[in-house]
Amino acid sequence: MTIDFRRTPDARFEGLLDYPFGPHYLNIDAGDGTQLRVHYLDERPDPANASGETVLLLHGEPTWSYLYRHVIPPLVAAGHRCIAPDLVGFGKSDKPADRFDYTYQSHVDWLRQVVFDRLDLSDVTMVCHDWGGLLGLRLLGEHPDRFRRVVATSTSMPTGDREPSGPLSIWLQISQRSNPFVASQVVDRGTVGELAPEVREAYDAPFPDESYLQGARQFPLLIPLTPYDEATVPNRKAWSVLRTLSIPFLYAHADHDFGVGEGRATLREAVPGAQEIVLSNAGHFVLEDSGPEFAAEVETFIRSSMATATDPS
Repeated sequence: MTIDFRRTPDARFEGLLDYPFGPHYLNIDAGDGTQLRVHYLDERPDPANASGETVLLLHGEPTWSYLYRHVIPPLVAAGHRCIAPDLVGFGKSDKPADRFDYTYQSHVDWLRQVVFDRLDLSDVTMVCHDWGGLLGLRLLGEHPDRFRRVVATSTSMPTGDREPSGPLSIWLQISQRSNPFVASQVVDRGTVGELAPEVREAYDAPFPDESYLQGARQFPLLIPLTPYDEATVPNRKAWSVLRTLSIPFLYAHADHDFGVGEGRATLREAVPGAQEIVLSNAGHFVLEDSGPEFAAEVETFIRSSMATATDPS
């Protein structure tokens, strides 16, 4: 039986605020032969100003590449190519209608197809937020030779060794019981500033009705909560690699992000040489509160690590 999926009508994305980027699409195998269309942004600098760096921007739940609309332009202006895919189930990408078609492993496999098998990216600077980290850090652990440096924010990679508590336990309830589930409300509650109506419209655009929301509904339930979770063993294996990494690693912490649990300290302490910065007056969706400031920190980190790599001393 093939996967049934939804494709959000293009009209839902017309005229979105501060989103002038051209669409790019590719097809991937859902795992049963079904071809799913995945959307991604591919913004490139003027060749005369190109740095040769590729920045992969991975969003989380329940956002899409729109989250990076204020990060991409300054990075492109600095000479970097920026690629921002919409995860399957989000944004302009196809959305399986049965929530049980979404698993942690299927998301990892789908993302691997996009960035490695189809786009053939290497020497990547990965920027990962929220579930973009749960997936991107797995790829980092399984394909460390593909990455040049990492900037993580509001994320971690759980292994099911701790009981859910605090904001996570609340989010697990909200995500399953909200009727309706409104993506823009989730983003608004995770920011310090209030979202403008046009921004709310953009975050709700991918989801015309409940049948398009099954990926967003299922994502919270895929977080490993016990040692018996299907993702526990592969995540632990990825952690064993992360603890040996020698690539530059930056954790950008938002001072009003209360939803990452111990992820901040875990990454900072586990990855050799990891650095940390703190962004003030920003919440869990730090790219909404401090997009240009975040972009400036990424650019500084790229340039400083480039300089270190070429310094013979």
